[in-house]
Amino acid sequence: MISEPEMAGDFDGVETREVLGDFDREFVGKRRPRRPWLWALGGMVMASVLWAAALFLYGLGDRKPDMHGYQLDQDPCPSLQLKSIGDAIAPREPTTKVESRLLNHAVLDQIQCFVPLRSRAGAERPGNGWSIDYTVGITVALHKKTDPGAEFEARRRVTDLGVDPEAKLETVPNLGDKAYLLTRDDGNAELRVLEGGAVLALSLSAFTQYQGDDYNEDEPGDEPDIPDLSPYQSAMISDMRDLMSSLKQ
Repeated sequence: MISEPEMAGDFDGVETREVLGDFDREFVGKRRPRRPWLWALGGMVMASVLWAAALFLYGLGDRKPDMHGYQLDQDPCPSLQLKSIGDAIAPREPTTKVESRLLNHAVLDQIQCFVPLRSRAGAERPGNGWSIDYTVGITVALHKKTDPGAEFEARRRVTDLGVDPEAKLETVPNLGDKAYLLTRDDGNAELRVLEGGAVLALSLSAFTQYQGDDYNEDEPGDEPDIPDLSPYQSAMISDMRDLMSSLKQ
């Protein structure tokens, strides 16, 4: 029979030895020297890599775009010739006043106008009161502080009616930095060009118009179909080149 003091002594000896051993191991582990400067150095290296990658992808935040000599000191719309479109369809209507919207600001210069073309005779005026008329739209935006390249790409399929995923999108080579032609089935085509900080657009719209005789009781005839605008693409590109040259100084 084991007496109570013996049990207590054995228990104390074993327990004390194990606890002290564990304590010694824990104490030794905590006294191992740490090197916080290694973590700091690693963080600095990682931050430098991320900063360099961001700089490579996006460039410096305060970098101004190259304007390539574009200026909007005055309204270019009254003097637009639109020679190629005029030869392909009809010249601009000389008696109609062109209303322009010109903005001059330290960040952005912008102009927008719409130029009607002279009504065509013959096949596009069927003689039953209907006619097919055309309008050319011009928009020029000069971004003087920020690069418009990312927005230009994002708005590739954006029209005045919203995003049109069904519109035909074609890249136009050798025109500015980037250029594409957006054609819709409703008689609208738009040529858009990016060159440095300049974003230019030339649109061509065809629409039907009815002018009946108040004294004629006959019902109007069938409305003519909107013509295909693809034959006028080269004329749009040619007049865009003329517009770009006229705005450079």
